[in-house]
Amino acid sequence: MKLTLFVCLAGVVAASALPQFQERHPEYTAETLVDEREDRGDGHFRYLFRTSNGINTEKVGTPGSKGQSNMQGSFSFPLTDGGVAEFTYVADENGYQPSSDLLPPTPPHVFRLLEIAAQQRAQGIRFE
Repeated sequence: MKLTLFVCLAGVVAASALPQFQERHPEYTAETLVDEREDRGDGHFRYLFRTSNGINTEKVGTPGSKGQSNMQGSFSFPLTDGGVAEFTYVADENGYQPSSDLLPPTPPHVFRLLEIAAQQRAQGIRFE
């Protein structure tokens, strides 16, 4: 009983503090401008989300050849210096592949490791 009362009291205190926090930190306050979702139920889907503070994301999904969902999309958000971080990506049988000017270049040894993995797959070697 005491725990329930304490949780309720903590909720009231947090709720009363929210407007003051939002007033002091408007950068953390956002309204949803767009929220579109479409799911056909067969592995095909589309998602679009935008907020008033510059957070944006969109994603399209299709069924993959190995039972997974393949996705292609993008997301962006404002940076503290006034710029915008923008990312695009593909997620499929080959894993998650992001792209952005903010990401460091892929180290050369990674390409060699990918070649080795392809050779092992061709030889029938599986790591699960």
